[in-house]
Amino acid sequence: MLKNDFKITLRSLRANRLFTLINLVGLSTGMACAILIFLWITDELRVDRFHAHADRLYQIMEHSHNPSSPNIGPHTSGLLAGALAAQLPEVEYAVAAKIRPESKILSVDEQQIRATVQYAGPDFFRIFSYDLIHGDRNQILSAKNAVVISEALAKSLFRSVEDAVGKTVMFQQEQPLQVTGIFKTAPTISSARFDAVLSLAAYIEVNPNVSRWNYNTVQTYLLLKPGTDIEQFNRKISHFQKDKTDPSFSKYITIAAHRYADNYLYGNYEQGKQVGGRITYVRLFAIVDAFILAIACINFMNLSTARASRRLKEIGVRKAIGARRGTLAGQYLGESLLMAFFSVGIALLIVLLLLPQFNILTGKQLTLAIDPLLIGGILGITVLAGLLAGSYPAMYLSRLSPIHILNGKIRHSASELSTRKGLVVFQFTLSVFLIVAVLVVYLQLDYMQTKHLGYDKQHVVSFDIEGKVQENLETFLAEVRRLPGMVHASSIGQPIVGGRQNTWTIDEWEGKNPDERIIFEMRPVNYGMIELLGVDMVEGRTFSEEYGAEDTKIIFNEAAIKAMGLENPIGKNIGIQGTQLQIVGVVRDFHFASFHEQVSPLFFVLQPTWTHKLMAKIEAGGERETLAQLQDLYRTFNPGFPLEYQFLDDAYQAQYVAEQRVSAMSRYFAALTIVISCLGLFGLAAFTAEKRVKEIGIRKVLGATAGQIMRLLSMDFIKLVSIAIVIASPLAWWAMNRWLDGFAYRIDIHWWMFALSGLAAVAIAMLTVGWQAARAATANPVDSLRDE
Repeated sequence: MLKNDFKITLRSLRANRLFTLINLVGLSTGMACAILIFLWITDELRVDRFHAHADRLYQIMEHSHNPSSPNIGPHTSGLLAGALAAQLPEVEYAVAAKIRPESKILSVDEQQIRATVQYAGPDFFRIFSYDLIHGDRNQILSAKNAVVISEALAKSLFRSVEDAVGKTVMFQQEQPLQVTGIFKTAPTISSARFDAVLSLAAYIEVNPNVSRWNYNTVQTYLLLKPGTDIEQFNRKISHFQKDKTDPSFSKYITIAAHRYADNYLYGNYEQGKQVGGRITYVRLFAIVDAFILAIACINFMNLSTARASRRLKEIGVRKAIGARRGTLAGQYLGESLLMAFFSVGIALLIVLLLLPQFNILTGKQLTLAIDPLLIGGILGITVLAGLLAGSYPAMYLSRLSPIHILNGKIRHSASELSTRKGLVVFQFTLSVFLIVAVLVVYLQLDYMQTKHLGYDKQHVVSFDIEGKVQENLETFLAEVRRLPGMVHASSIGQPIVGGRQNTWTIDEWEGKNPDERIIFEMRPVNYGMIELLGVDMVEGRTFSEEYGAEDTKIIFNEAAIKAMGLENPIGKNIGIQGTQLQIVGVVRDFHFASFHEQVSPLFFVLQPTWTHKLMAKIEAGGERETLAQLQDLYRTFNPGFPLEYQFLDDAYQAQYVAEQRVSAMSRYFAALTIVISCLGLFGLAAFTAEKRVKEIGIRKVLGATAGQIMRLLSMDFIKLVSIAIVIASPLAWWAMNRWLDGFAYRIDIHWWMFALSGLAAVAIAMLTVGWQAARAATANPVDSLRDE
């Protein structure tokens, strides 16, 4: 019987080539999309969970409860890790690490390589499970001159991993370091990326403020002992710093431990709780994954039930000679499972072909390697698709009465037709929803890219100040300014974009509430930096060499003046750590953080010796020539330090990498969803035209025009698409408003977005149905009526 059922299945598939092809293309495309999204989702869920003790690995976050500037951030004191480990029995290991890895030069003889360097305490490799090829993880960072390098960096510097251990590496061309260990390059599912780890003691030696309680420049990580109640532990450490820091500082500050592996997906906070972040996109694409698969299966269900009339005699004969309903249902489920396995084979080929481009699109390194989770996922998707696609046809076809079939008295019930129409509406509801979503995401990204930021980011390059440039900054700046094509050059403490990087508090100002604590972002700058950026002055002036003692002056942004409640601020004094500074200017608010955040209080101070980034503005059109001359000058001035620069507009765009990738993925998957939906619509239109061929012939004989016939065949589908538009619009409005709520600066959703999306859906449906309708309307009625 199984052999016979298999033959019948193959014969049926061959006899209905058009429907088989549509089903195969639709299912395989849908399953290929589902597999790609599944690969992306599983990779996202694995990030930072490869560490051996990921369930006990936590990061300390500082919570600021000041009503005027609530904030949660990873910045902590360099003393916190050691104090927690010494005083709390729940802590197995604690380690401090620098907030951001730095780009530095490591060299051996004439070989110089720019590497990403992290500074960390001695227990770094005890807490984090980066695989060590050589070295004892208990000792490799105990010496101040120790450095642990990646396998790739070892091969680049020494040509061999074995030859690297114990050798000396020059750091920044001046400090000898000893290679005490080698680790395998961090896996792609690690959010932390670095090429070398140096002892934090070396960083403290040149930055002694790290060893102060009031100076937060590091991150603190904990490995808690098994069985630790994290809620109880957080209550215990909440005010741990209260007696160790300035009372005005600790008054509004608490600390709490957050699971390290959750930071990647849950990076957004509300009232101290992790509430979202990238997990929103994971959930979104999980839903999209299910919807794409559902749409592909709906096509199969619709087309299978639609062409049931071709198999009615087969069903009637088989039931008349004793075939049971379960046997028939099993056969049709088997047909859909067979089609699903054919489709998954094609889908895997599609995935293999598209995976390299998909990796470029997502910035990942996904593979189809043999993995139990991947194999289980693909098998699950295949079986689910097969059963889902074949369930309704199996139940519908198997319940038909053999007497009614053989007497030709089968009538399609209203519920059957309603179900089929409902599935079409569901398909196009999803399609319209995705069209609206893609349009809104595109417009929001365009808004962020085209809105004036309050400064000019075009044709500006930045690079680190190091080596001889650091020792002779003013001389180097003077040479840079003289280069042909150079508009201006200056220096700044931290990058102008990237959010909060150097936070300070101000002790006093006129009218200050003694209980108020405002967090300010501080940017030390050199002469000419504000002019280079083109930031507008609202009041007062910028720093100028025409005046004396400019290091006692300060410039605020509008948000800072508003937060302090100052009126007529020019000329007034403020106090920072015992130093009195005079306000000489107020700049218009500009976006130094992403559009997810409101512009926060910021001030500039003139401190050239605190600057670490050089920025240069180049004339438009001559970037290549000017940059070549800049590189030559840098090489001459700073031998052994290759110039690594970044355009400011690229740094700005880097803030929205996640949104840009999600937008691109949304566009592709929305397009594929529409294509799959149209395949089903095309098949149904073909079936409808075939089913009504005699009716069309009679109407044409009676004088109906081709236009009237096309309108007759198309109108039912257009009505279904219109219903889908009505259902999808409020859903899309609600969902996209929720997404836009994550931006402090956002577009408004207008009615024309839904109108445009609806027109697009109607146009797509018309094009899909129109060809079949035109073909039926122009057919010769003699061919359809000759057997009557």
